[in-house]
Amino acid sequence: MLEDHQTAPSTTPWPAAYPQGYAVVDVETTGLARDDRIVSAAVYRLDARGEVEDHWYTMVNPERDPGPVWIHGLTSDVLEGAPLFPEIAEEFASRLDGRVLVAHNAVFDWSMIAREYARAEREAPVRQRLCTIALSKELGLPLANHKLESLAAHFGVVQQRAHHALDDARVLAEAFRPSLRAAAREGVRLPLLECRPLTEWTDRAAPRIGRQSGGYASGGHSSGGYPSGSWRPSRKRPACPYPNPGRYEPGKQLKQGMRIAFSGDTSVERDLLEDRAVEAGLHVATSLSRLTSLLVTNDPDSGTSKVVKARQFGTPVVDEAAFGQLLRDVEPASKA
Repeated sequence: MLEDHQTAPSTTPWPAAYPQGYAVVDVETTGLARDDRIVSAAVYRLDARGEVEDHWYTMVNPERDPGPVWIHGLTSDVLEGAPLFPEIAEEFASRLDGRVLVAHNAVFDWSMIAREYARAEREAPVRQRLCTIALSKELGLPLANHKLESLAAHFGVVQQRAHHALDDARVLAEAFRPSLRAAAREGVRLPLLECRPLTEWTDRAAPRIGRQSGGYASGGHSSGGYPSGSWRPSRKRPACPYPNPGRYEPGKQLKQGMRIAFSGDTSVERDLLEDRAVEAGLHVATSLSRLTSLLVTNDPDSGTSKVVKARQFGTPVVDEAAFGQLLRDVEPASKA
Protein backbone atom coordinates (compact mmCIF):
# COMPACT_ATOMS: atom_id res chain seq x y z
CA MET A 1 0.00 0.00 0.00
CA LEU A 2 1.00 3.63 -0.26
CA GLU A 3 2.13 3.82 3.34
CA ASP A 4 4.79 1.19 2.69
CA HIS A 5 6.63 3.58 0.38
CA GLN A 6 6.31 6.77 2.41
CA THR A 7 9.06 8.08 4.61
CA ALA A 8 9.22 10.46 7.53
CA PRO A 9 8.72 14.13 6.58
CA SER A 10 11.93 15.93 5.69
CA THR A 11 13.23 18.66 7.99
CA THR A 12 15.15 20.29 5.11
CA PRO A 13 14.31 24.01 4.74
CA TRP A 14 12.17 24.08 1.63
CA PRO A 15 12.86 26.51 -1.26
CA ALA A 16 9.91 28.86 -1.65
CA ALA A 17 10.27 28.75 -5.44
CA TYR A 18 9.68 24.99 -5.66
CA PRO A 19 6.29 23.77 -6.98
CA GLN A 20 3.45 23.02 -4.58
CA GLY A 21 2.61 19.63 -6.05
CA TYR A 22 3.63 17.03 -8.60
CA ALA A 23 1.97 14.44 -10.82
CA VAL A 24 4.35 11.54 -11.48
CA VAL A 25 3.18 10.03 -14.75
CA ASP A 26 3.86 6.97 -16.87
CA VAL A 27 2.12 6.02 -20.10
CA GLU A 28 2.44 2.82 -22.10
CA THR A 29 1.88 3.25 -25.83
CA THR A 30 1.40 1.45 -29.12
CA GLY A 31 4.68 2.91 -30.39
CA LEU A 32 6.59 6.13 -30.95
CA ALA A 33 5.05 7.84 -33.97
CA ARG A 34 2.77 10.86 -33.81
CA ASP A 35 -0.22 8.66 -34.70
CA ASP A 36 0.51 6.09 -31.98
CA ARG A 37 -1.79 5.88 -28.97
CA ILE A 38 -1.78 5.44 -25.22
CA VAL A 39 -2.82 1.97 -23.99
CA SER A 40 -2.46 2.62 -20.25
CA ALA A 41 -1.68 5.51 -17.93
CA ALA A 42 -0.86 5.99 -14.27
CA VAL A 43 -0.48 9.03 -12.03
CA TYR A 44 0.99 9.29 -8.55
CA ARG A 45 0.08 12.63 -6.98
CA LEU A 46 2.74 14.01 -4.64
CA ASP A 47 2.70 17.02 -2.35
CA ALA A 48 5.32 19.78 -2.37
CA ARG A 49 7.88 17.63 -0.54
CA GLY A 50 7.34 14.52 -2.62
CA GLU A 51 5.03 12.62 -0.24
CA VAL A 52 2.46 10.40 -1.96
CA GLU A 53 -1.13 11.64 -1.76
CA ASP A 54 -2.83 9.04 -3.95
CA HIS A 55 -2.48 7.10 -7.17
CA TRP A 56 -4.62 6.26 -10.19
CA TYR A 57 -4.37 3.83 -13.10
CA THR A 58 -6.39 3.07 -16.20
CA MET A 59 -6.13 1.06 -19.36
CA VAL A 60 -7.13 2.84 -22.57
CA ASN A 61 -8.59 1.33 -25.73
CA PRO A 62 -6.28 2.68 -28.48
CA GLU A 63 -8.77 1.85 -31.25
CA ARG A 64 -5.96 0.14 -33.18
CA ASP A 65 -3.37 -2.62 -32.88
CA PRO A 66 -1.81 -2.45 -29.37
CA GLY A 67 1.73 -2.61 -30.74
CA PRO A 68 4.51 -4.23 -28.67
CA VAL A 69 2.42 -6.59 -26.52
CA TRP A 70 5.62 -8.44 -25.57
CA ILE A 71 6.65 -5.29 -23.68
CA HIS A 72 3.50 -3.84 -22.08
CA GLY A 73 1.49 -7.07 -21.98
CA LEU A 74 -1.79 -5.48 -23.07
CA THR A 75 -3.42 -7.50 -25.85
CA SER A 76 -6.32 -6.48 -28.08
CA ASP A 77 -8.62 -8.75 -26.07
CA VAL A 78 -7.61 -7.10 -22.79
CA LEU A 79 -8.02 -3.60 -24.19
CA GLU A 80 -11.30 -4.23 -26.02
CA GLY A 81 -13.41 -3.39 -22.98
CA ALA A 82 -11.20 -0.54 -21.76
CA PRO A 83 -12.50 3.05 -21.95
CA LEU A 84 -11.59 5.29 -24.86
CA PHE A 85 -9.32 8.22 -24.08
CA PRO A 86 -12.13 10.83 -24.22
CA GLU A 87 -13.91 8.81 -21.53
CA ILE A 88 -10.99 9.09 -19.10
CA ALA A 89 -9.79 12.54 -20.17
CA GLU A 90 -11.60 14.42 -17.39
CA GLU A 91 -10.38 12.13 -14.61
CA PHE A 92 -6.85 12.17 -16.01
CA ALA A 93 -6.96 15.97 -16.16
CA SER A 94 -8.09 16.21 -12.54
CA ARG A 95 -4.96 14.27 -11.55
CA LEU A 96 -2.70 16.64 -13.47
CA ASP A 97 -4.39 19.95 -12.75
CA GLY A 98 -2.22 22.51 -10.97
CA ARG A 99 0.77 20.19 -10.72
CA VAL A 100 4.14 19.79 -12.41
CA LEU A 101 4.17 16.70 -14.59
CA VAL A 102 7.11 14.47 -13.62
CA ALA A 103 8.27 11.63 -15.86
CA HIS A 104 11.39 9.78 -16.89
CA ASN A 105 12.08 11.44 -20.25
CA ALA A 106 9.14 13.75 -19.69
CA VAL A 107 8.99 15.08 -23.24
CA PHE A 108 7.85 11.64 -24.45
CA ASP A 109 5.04 11.24 -21.91
CA TRP A 110 3.96 14.85 -22.35
CA SER A 111 3.90 14.56 -26.16
CA MET A 112 1.73 11.45 -26.04
CA ILE A 113 -0.65 13.01 -23.51
CA ALA A 114 -0.91 16.30 -25.42
CA ARG A 115 -1.73 14.46 -28.65
CA GLU A 116 -4.45 12.40 -26.98
CA TYR A 117 -6.09 15.52 -25.56
CA ALA A 118 -5.86 17.26 -28.93
CA ARG A 119 -7.59 14.30 -30.60
CA ALA A 120 -10.31 14.57 -27.97
CA GLU A 121 -10.60 18.32 -28.71
CA ARG A 122 -9.54 19.14 -25.18
CA GLU A 123 -6.48 20.58 -23.49
CA ALA A 124 -4.41 18.93 -20.77
CA PRO A 125 -4.08 21.22 -17.69
CA VAL A 126 -0.29 20.98 -17.59
CA ARG A 127 1.94 24.04 -17.74
CA GLN A 128 5.29 22.66 -16.61
CA ARG A 129 7.11 19.36 -16.67
CA LEU A 130 10.17 17.98 -14.93
CA CYS A 131 12.32 15.24 -16.42
CA THR A 132 13.97 12.97 -13.86
CA ILE A 133 16.81 12.33 -16.31
CA ALA A 134 17.60 16.05 -16.32
CA LEU A 135 17.23 16.22 -12.53
CA SER A 136 19.63 13.32 -11.99
CA LYS A 137 22.15 15.16 -14.16
CA GLU A 138 21.69 18.36 -12.17
CA LEU A 139 22.33 16.39 -8.97
CA GLY A 140 25.35 14.63 -10.45
CA LEU A 141 24.06 11.19 -9.50
CA PRO A 142 26.60 8.44 -10.25
CA LEU A 143 24.39 6.43 -12.60
CA ALA A 144 25.71 3.93 -15.12
CA ASN A 145 23.12 5.16 -17.64
CA HIS A 146 19.88 7.13 -17.74
CA LYS A 147 17.43 4.24 -17.60
CA LEU A 148 14.70 4.13 -14.97
CA GLU A 149 16.02 0.91 -13.49
CA SER A 150 19.40 2.55 -12.84
CA LEU A 151 17.79 5.51 -11.07
CA ALA A 152 15.62 3.15 -9.03
CA ALA A 153 18.59 0.97 -8.05
CA HIS A 154 20.53 4.03 -6.91
CA PHE A 155 17.81 4.80 -4.35
CA GLY A 156 17.08 1.16 -3.47
CA VAL A 157 13.64 1.11 -5.07
CA VAL A 158 12.55 -2.36 -6.15
CA GLN A 159 10.64 -2.70 -9.42
CA GLN A 160 7.92 -5.34 -9.43
CA ARG A 161 6.39 -5.09 -12.92
CA ALA A 162 8.54 -3.24 -15.44
CA HIS A 163 6.56 -1.58 -18.26
CA HIS A 164 3.35 -1.70 -16.25
CA ALA A 165 2.30 1.95 -16.04
CA LEU A 166 1.24 1.84 -12.38
CA ASP A 167 4.42 0.15 -11.16
CA ASP A 168 6.66 2.33 -13.31
CA ALA A 169 4.94 5.42 -11.89
CA ARG A 170 5.35 4.06 -8.34
CA VAL A 171 9.03 3.36 -8.88
CA LEU A 172 9.57 6.82 -10.31
CA ALA A 173 7.67 8.48 -7.47
CA GLU A 174 9.83 6.64 -4.90
CA ALA A 175 13.01 7.65 -6.73
CA PHE A 176 11.84 11.23 -7.27
CA ARG A 177 11.23 11.91 -3.57
CA PRO A 178 14.88 11.56 -2.47
CA SER A 179 15.98 13.37 -5.64
CA LEU A 180 13.70 16.28 -4.80
CA ARG A 181 14.94 16.42 -1.22
CA ALA A 182 18.56 16.30 -2.36
CA ALA A 183 17.84 19.21 -4.71
CA ALA A 184 16.28 21.20 -1.88
CA ARG A 185 19.15 20.41 0.45
CA GLU A 186 21.77 21.42 -2.12
CA GLY A 187 19.92 24.47 -3.39
CA VAL A 188 19.55 23.05 -6.90
CA ARG A 189 17.25 24.84 -9.27
CA LEU A 190 14.74 22.34 -10.63
CA PRO A 191 14.99 21.82 -14.43
CA LEU A 192 11.39 22.82 -15.14
CA LEU A 193 10.29 23.19 -18.76
CA GLU A 194 7.17 24.76 -20.21
CA CYS A 195 4.42 22.55 -21.63
CA ARG A 196 2.58 23.90 -24.62
CA PRO A 197 -0.66 21.98 -25.26
CA LEU A 198 -1.68 21.19 -28.83
CA THR A 199 -4.75 23.11 -29.94
CA GLU A 200 -5.65 21.06 -33.02
CA TRP A 201 -5.03 17.61 -34.41
CA THR A 202 -5.22 15.81 -37.75
CA ASP A 203 -4.50 12.08 -37.84
CA ARG A 204 -2.36 10.87 -40.70
CA ALA A 205 -2.74 7.51 -42.31
CA ALA A 206 0.12 5.15 -41.56
CA PRO A 207 0.54 1.66 -43.04
CA ARG A 208 0.79 -1.15 -40.51
CA ILE A 209 2.86 -3.90 -42.10
CA GLY A 210 4.02 -6.99 -40.25
CA ARG A 211 4.85 -6.79 -36.58
CA GLN A 212 4.97 -3.46 -34.79
CA SER A 213 8.48 -2.05 -34.48
CA GLY A 214 10.22 -2.94 -31.24
CA GLY A 215 11.54 0.61 -31.17
CA TYR A 216 9.01 1.38 -28.49
CA ALA A 217 9.37 3.52 -25.42
CA SER A 218 7.18 3.93 -22.38
CA GLY A 219 8.06 6.93 -20.33
CA GLY A 220 11.41 6.99 -22.07
CA HIS A 221 12.90 3.99 -20.30
CA SER A 222 12.81 1.42 -23.04
CA SER A 223 15.71 -0.96 -23.05
CA GLY A 224 16.18 -0.02 -26.70
CA GLY A 225 16.82 -2.25 -29.69
CA TYR A 226 14.50 -4.54 -31.57
CA PRO A 227 13.38 -8.02 -30.50
CA SER A 228 14.73 -10.84 -32.62
CA GLY A 229 12.60 -11.44 -35.68
CA SER A 230 10.60 -8.19 -35.41
CA TRP A 231 9.94 -5.91 -38.34
CA ARG A 232 11.75 -2.59 -38.40
CA PRO A 233 10.63 0.23 -40.71
CA SER A 234 13.05 1.95 -43.02
CA ARG A 235 14.66 5.04 -41.51
CA LYS A 236 15.57 6.68 -44.83
CA ARG A 237 14.93 10.40 -44.44
CA PRO A 238 14.54 13.28 -46.88
CA ALA A 239 17.52 15.59 -47.23
CA CYS A 240 17.74 18.40 -44.69
CA PRO A 241 16.50 21.59 -46.44
CA TYR A 242 18.90 23.88 -44.57
CA PRO A 243 22.64 24.44 -45.12
CA ASN A 244 25.02 23.36 -42.36
CA PRO A 245 25.83 26.48 -40.29
CA GLY A 246 28.86 24.80 -38.71
CA ARG A 247 29.66 23.47 -35.28
CA TYR A 248 27.54 23.85 -32.20
CA GLU A 249 28.97 26.34 -29.73
CA PRO A 250 28.53 25.28 -26.07
CA GLY A 251 26.15 27.54 -24.20
CA LYS A 252 24.39 28.66 -27.37
CA GLN A 253 21.38 27.40 -29.34
CA LEU A 254 21.35 24.68 -31.92
CA LYS A 255 20.71 26.04 -35.43
CA GLN A 256 18.64 24.48 -38.16
CA GLY A 257 20.83 22.61 -40.60
CA MET A 258 23.37 21.45 -38.01
CA ARG A 259 24.61 17.88 -38.51
CA ILE A 260 23.87 15.74 -35.43
CA ALA A 261 25.33 12.28 -34.80
CA PHE A 262 24.36 9.83 -32.04
CA SER A 263 26.52 7.20 -30.33
CA GLY A 264 25.84 4.50 -27.74
CA ASP A 265 22.77 3.60 -25.69
CA THR A 266 20.06 6.15 -25.03
CA SER A 267 17.19 6.10 -22.58
CA VAL A 268 14.89 7.23 -25.38
CA GLU A 269 14.58 4.94 -28.40
CA ARG A 270 17.06 6.21 -30.99
CA ASP A 271 14.44 6.55 -33.73
CA LEU A 272 12.42 8.92 -31.56
CA LEU A 273 15.46 11.09 -30.84
CA GLU A 274 16.26 11.23 -34.54
CA ASP A 275 12.65 12.08 -35.41
CA ARG A 276 12.70 14.99 -32.97
CA ALA A 277 15.96 16.25 -34.41
CA VAL A 278 14.62 16.11 -37.97
CA GLU A 279 11.38 17.84 -36.95
CA ALA A 280 13.48 20.65 -35.45
CA GLY A 281 15.26 21.16 -38.77
CA LEU A 282 18.49 19.35 -37.95
CA HIS A 283 20.43 16.95 -40.18
CA VAL A 284 20.81 13.48 -38.62
CA ALA A 285 24.13 12.01 -39.73
CA THR A 286 24.81 8.27 -39.63
CA SER A 287 28.57 8.81 -39.32
CA LEU A 288 30.86 11.41 -37.83
CA SER A 289 33.11 13.64 -39.93
CA ARG A 290 34.76 17.05 -39.74
CA LEU A 291 31.43 18.52 -40.86
CA THR A 292 29.51 17.10 -37.87
CA SER A 293 28.16 19.91 -35.69
CA LEU A 294 27.49 17.89 -32.53
CA LEU A 295 27.79 14.36 -31.12
CA VAL A 296 25.12 13.17 -28.67
CA THR A 297 26.27 10.38 -26.33
CA ASN A 298 25.71 9.35 -22.73
CA ASP A 299 29.16 7.77 -22.57
CA PRO A 300 31.77 10.30 -23.78
CA ASP A 301 34.58 8.12 -22.42
CA SER A 302 33.68 5.10 -24.54
CA GLY A 303 35.86 3.90 -27.38
CA THR A 304 33.23 3.88 -30.13
CA SER A 305 34.39 5.07 -33.53
CA LYS A 306 32.20 8.18 -33.33
CA VAL A 307 33.53 9.18 -29.91
CA VAL A 308 37.12 8.60 -31.05
CA LYS A 309 36.58 10.71 -34.17
CA ALA A 310 34.87 13.43 -32.14
CA ARG A 311 38.01 13.69 -30.02
CA GLN A 312 40.20 13.78 -33.11
CA PHE A 313 38.13 16.45 -34.86
CA GLY A 314 37.27 18.46 -31.74
CA THR A 315 33.56 17.91 -32.30
CA PRO A 316 31.42 19.22 -29.38
CA VAL A 317 29.76 16.49 -27.30
CA VAL A 318 26.61 16.65 -25.14
CA ASP A 319 24.58 13.98 -23.36
CA GLU A 320 21.03 12.98 -24.14
CA ALA A 321 19.39 15.10 -21.43
CA ALA A 322 21.22 18.25 -22.55
CA PHE A 323 20.31 17.53 -26.18
CA GLY A 324 16.65 17.19 -25.22
CA GLN A 325 16.72 20.64 -23.67
CA LEU A 326 18.55 22.14 -26.67
CA LEU A 327 15.80 20.81 -28.94
CA ARG A 328 13.32 23.04 -27.11
CA ASP A 329 14.72 26.16 -28.76
CA VAL A 330 16.44 25.59 -32.09
CA GLU A 331 17.41 28.78 -33.91
CA PRO A 332 15.86 29.12 -37.38
CA ALA A 333 18.13 28.88 -40.40
CA SER A 334 19.54 32.16 -41.65
CA LYS A 335 17.68 33.66 -44.56
CA ALA A 336 19.58 33.92 -47.82
